[in-house]
Amino acid sequence: MSELTYIEKNLQLVRQHMDVAERSVGREGQTRMLAAVKYGSPEEITALLEAGVTCVGENRVQQLLEHWPLLQERNVQVHFIGSLQTNKVKYIIDKVAMIHSVDSLKLATEIHKRATNAGRVMDILVEINGAREEAKSGVLPEEAGSLCRELLTLSGVRLCGFMTMGPRFESEEAYRTYFAGVRHIGEDIWQSLGLAGKPLFSMGMSESFAPAIQAGAHMVRVGRSLFRHDDENK
Repeated sequence: MSELTYIEKNLQLVRQHMDVAERSVGREGQTRMLAAVKYGSPEEITALLEAGVTCVGENRVQQLLEHWPLLQERNVQVHFIGSLQTNKVKYIIDKVAMIHSVDSLKLATEIHKRATNAGRVMDILVEINGAREEAKSGVLPEEAGSLCRELLTLSGVRLCGFMTMGPRFESEEAYRTYFAGVRHIGEDIWQSLGLAGKPLFSMGMSESFAPAIQAGAHMVRVGRSLFRHDDENK
């Protein structure tokens, strides 16, 4: 796969930027990268896995199913990070380790039902639409607490924290401010519900993972930066 050497170079560059961001706020080793593979060809995804990636994020159910033989063969942990329709839950319930995009009781109830039937408990994150964008999924900040309270009654799901997409900003400072705001919302909900430990936060993508890490992200979802060719790198 010599023609795919840019994949390993991109991965190394992303990890370097993650390390720098972590060190800048004293959070060394506290962030996990999910390789968002919707942008990659099967050959590119294989190259990523051969370069040491062990956890991927899938945005679409159909793509996950297409990639599944390869991911299963290599024992890769899969997180579902895209919008999920209730009628598609049954196809992924036995394949993913966590669902990041829960934004309604209806979806959570379906996940609970399918997980219970499969004899497991599904780890989930509540997606918060912190910027109140009409075109984006996610629950509004003022409604997130009541949704989380309802989720605690479902034995087939385990609330682990929060995810956000966020708008595109022009500066890293604007990203940091946005992500920090969502983190405060999530931490306040966690405390108000009397939950043990601390919530996980899935925040930041290719253009924003560094400020997301600085704002407290535990998981970042990186896609385009991993698959761009050498002539696209700055």
